[in-house]
Amino acid sequence: MKNFSFYSPTIIKFGEGSIGKLQKLVEGKYERVLLHYGGGSIKKNGVYQQTIEQLENAGVEVFELGGVKPNPALSMVREGIELAKEKKIDLVLAVGGGSVIDSAKAIALGALSDSDIWDFFLGKESVEKVLPVGVVLTIPATGSEASMGSVVTNEDKNQKMSVNDDLLRPAFAIMDPEYTMTLPREQTFAGVMDILSHIFERYFTHTEYVELTDRLAEATIKTVVNNAYKLLENPDDYNARAEIMLSGTIAHNGLLGMGREDDWASHQLGHQLSALYGATHGVTLGVIFPAWMKYVYRENLDIFNQFAVNVFGVSAFGNTQEHVALEGIRHFEEFLKEIGLPRTLTEAGLPTNEFERMADLAVSMGSFGALKTISREDAINIYKLAE
Repeated sequence: MKNFSFYSPTIIKFGEGSIGKLQKLVEGKYERVLLHYGGGSIKKNGVYQQTIEQLENAGVEVFELGGVKPNPALSMVREGIELAKEKKIDLVLAVGGGSVIDSAKAIALGALSDSDIWDFFLGKESVEKVLPVGVVLTIPATGSEASMGSVVTNEDKNQKMSVNDDLLRPAFAIMDPEYTMTLPREQTFAGVMDILSHIFERYFTHTEYVELTDRLAEATIKTVVNNAYKLLENPDDYNARAEIMLSGTIAHNGLLGMGREDDWASHQLGHQLSALYGATHGVTLGVIFPAWMKYVYRENLDIFNQFAVNVFGVSAFGNTQEHVALEGIRHFEEFLKEIGLPRTLTEAGLPTNEFERMADLAVSMGSFGALKTISREDAINIYKLAE
């Protein structure tokens, strides 16, 4: 186990009716709030009105910036930064899913800086101060409601990049599983894959003697898988949605990565599909992860065997490690099929003739990955396996 530092300051108000806690979270602490959200869904399902009522009761002045789209755009972030500076905002409140939260975090960072916000994503500037960010979560997927990261797409350069710092962790997150009941089926299960991906990026590692986080990760994976099946049978199952929503937070607040070396190669490969083609993040991960697994499993057969046996119940008796590892990957692919997610670029309707361009973008900041360092050639090979 490696030495580590763990910091998770986010106050979580979880459960049905938890929006009623918003007033006390902001009252007397903030005066000018930027309400940041996506399309019109929160106005149709009542979340917007409930949020506004709580803010009005708290006596804060509210300014709005809506229109955030999946794979949040740098142009929207810059618009939000200008608004935050002009109106002297002291809290950015994100109402939505990961795209809205990531956009809010970037706005909160840029609002207190004279530097260009994209320089933080390029690593040219370091995070020193950030406006507080609050969250009303409506889509369990990215875990951004308690994470240290923000991912934004530069539309002009076709680049999807991240900035990570503990100062970007939200001050609070309101999480009501009821808010997820109206999500479209594809969005629900793309979110499931997104949650699993955050566990995988920490679980598949060379780090030894991490039994506790191994078991925590495996339990969270199994919880997500089991409750995804329950949602297939009954999309209105509150308890299943609650389990998945909480799993999304645990998957990405850093708890499961304590003392481990993270990988993040699959995210880097998947980001290019979003940046170039606007593909849904969870969908890209469902395409990339099986291909990445097949490409790298021999780097650590033990961890892939452990995954197969402890998560999917593959029998190790009388079988080689290679057979067990591949069976685990096959079970994972079968799960993706059963929840209706594409497992290949072709199934996802994504191009299969631009692998070199995709690889060039993936390695634009250098090689990446920890279980196996991924070069440009490796990236091309993984994209081919995903074809």
